[in-house]
Amino acid sequence: MRKKNPAWANVYMALLLLLLYLPVLVVVLFSFNSNPGRTANFLFEGFSLQWYESLFDPATGYGEPLRTSLMLALWSVLLSAALGTLGAIGLTRRPLRRRLLARAGSAALSFGEQVAVLPIMVPELVLGIALMALFTLMGLPFGMVTLVLSHVVFCVPYIFITVKGRLANLDPALEEAARDLGASPMQALYTITLPLALPAVVSGCLLAFAMSMDDFVISFFVNGPTTNTLPLKIYSSVKVGVPPHVNALCTLMLAVVFLVVAISQLYSARVNRRRQVQASGGARI
Repeated sequence: MRKKNPAWANVYMALLLLLLYLPVLVVVLFSFNSNPGRTANFLFEGFSLQWYESLFDPATGYGEPLRTSLMLALWSVLLSAALGTLGAIGLTRRPLRRRLLARAGSAALSFGEQVAVLPIMVPELVLGIALMALFTLMGLPFGMVTLVLSHVVFCVPYIFITVKGRLANLDPALEEAARDLGASPMQALYTITLPLALPAVVSGCLLAFAMSMDDFVISFFVNGPTTNTLPLKIYSSVKVGVPPHVNALCTLMLAVVFLVVAISQLYSARVNRRRQVQASGGARI
């Protein structure tokens, strides 16, 4: 007989879900509010789509920061994908790992792996001040370049961790078989290792893209006078309450996130079904 959950467990789950999703529901609800006042007033006067229709008008000032954040996230992810993937391959591929162990030892190799993920363990406030001091010392003007470099610093670990976890679980016999068949190390890398690691690379890139789009603290310290990211623009707009345009913008971003998650889940389910069909076919043979 299936046991029923106690009443307190159901109440606890309901309160937890309410705590997690009530703020999101409030944002979505007030994005359709016809009241031009800010959310701090909590007056819902009627349903309207006017804030979505005028969201990217030049008068609102959200279009340019959104484009800046998208370009910033794109360049940061591209550079981070290259650095994080190469770093993960260098620390997990068997021949390279054996050479590193022989030269540096396991302690040094473990230290290198920990250093690679250090930026996500350092408080953003400390990292932002450190990067600002570094760019000032170098005489580098603050702007898009400093923003991209700063975002690469904290985006690389996310891609490194996901790709390293994927490569650590790969069967080394696949690459060794390619080498036995005459493939060079680079050919084995491009034809075996990278295709198998591609799902992890994509997952890491999506996570890094979201973190870059969401970053406020580090961008606040390294931003220049000619650049303004979306989080900084939103911060300057919500000091005395959330304007309806911000609610509409956040709702659109939530919709994009849900769409990406849904596509990812459908793709994963399709891949799993294909693997099950292949496994069942192989078992019958």
